[in-house]
Amino acid sequence: MNTTLIKRATVVATALSLIGAIALAPASMAATTSRYITISADGTVKVAPDAVRINATSTTVAATTKEALSATASTSAAVRAVMLANAIAAKDIASQSITVYPEYNYTQDKGQVLVGYRASQSFVITIRKASTAGVIVDSIVTAGGDNFQLNGVTPFVLDSTKSIITARTLAVKNAKAKASSYASLLGVKLGKVNYLIENSAPAPYPPMMGVAKDSAGATQVDLGLQDVTVSIAVQWALI
Repeated sequence: MNTTLIKRATVVATALSLIGAIALAPASMAATTSRYITISADGTVKVAPDAVRINATSTTVAATTKEALSATASTSAAVRAVMLANAIAAKDIASQSITVYPEYNYTQDKGQVLVGYRASQSFVITIRKASTAGVIVDSIVTAGGDNFQLNGVTPFVLDSTKSIITARTLAVKNAKAKASSYASLLGVKLGKVNYLIENSAPAPYPPMMGVAKDSAGATQVDLGLQDVTVSIAVQWALI
């Protein structure tokens, strides 16, 4: 076989290869353009909080840092004793910060003047029996006196496991109903689920205050209801 025949055979083989590739292309493209529908949905349940979280601070201004810290420690000890007496476990009393810093007062005549030193100790307190929250709030405020600050009282669900499962079930049900509605409108049918992504989980507790005084002057913590929400995204193949 001469050189010319070899070149012709090579050209023919290359052309056949290209034709084969072109013939296969539509099938490959079809695989990558399969039809699907992606749906986002939420599931929400309302739950009555069964616990309360308190944010509080003991704080004192004194002539020296040592005096300020000592006075603040005394206030914190009095508050801590009342909490323990009200059946709050030590594990549910957590110090968040202890600080000491100079405090100044500014006037036009003298400018910035050192007033003293402020010491502070902040707490997060978990009350596992929500019905006792009002009594405990009054007790710790009385024990702390003017050196005690109540920064926030927040009802929350201590264990939201069951409500999360319920919310998740509702989210899937809502997603499937929405997907079925779209499939019917488009004249197609739902196939298998390609994926499911849970986008969010509920917050441990809602950012709200729930404190009021009743007619007798005692503090009452209004628990209200908390939304527990699960959001998902689901993709179905279409057939």
